Amino acid sequence: MMRLLYTAFAFGITGVLSGLYYRELTKANDFMDRSASQLPLVHTHLLVLGFVFLLIVLALEKIFGISAAAPRAFTWFYWLWTVGVAVTGGMMLVKGTLVVLGTDASSAAFAGIAGLGHISLTVAVVVLFVSLRTALMKADTLGPVAPALGGR
Repeated sequence: MMRLLYTAFAFGITGVLSGLYYRELTKANDFMDRSASQLPLVHTHLLVLGFVFLLIVLALEKIFGISAAAPRAFTWFYWLWTVGVAVTGGMMLVKGTLVVLGTDASSAAFAGIAGLGHISLTVAVVVLFVSLRTALMKADTLGPVAPALGGR
């Protein structure tokens, strides 16, 4: 569980710093067209996908013990999700920076790498649901589970 907490925290800090980077880079280059670049979206993607979503998964882990019920699947989810968010956000950062600096960012390689990040996120969601289903089925066979904060 601590790994989820620390990863969420790292993505939260990275998300905030990406917003600062966007503001300062566009100000330094007198770039005013927000819709022309992916750079403002990096902030939101990192905060929502990396920070908020992992905090929700942390709550589900605390309530249902997903990592104990499906340890291999949950580990796969964690790494696919973490890599997917990092690759997707990283490529958005690179492409957005190139656009702000006036460089051509229409490379097929950029789109391909960003696509791999999105594929990783999609597979991670499926694996999370498989893990969650396993945890819920195990909880059903054991009877009602007491709330995590209340004891048994």
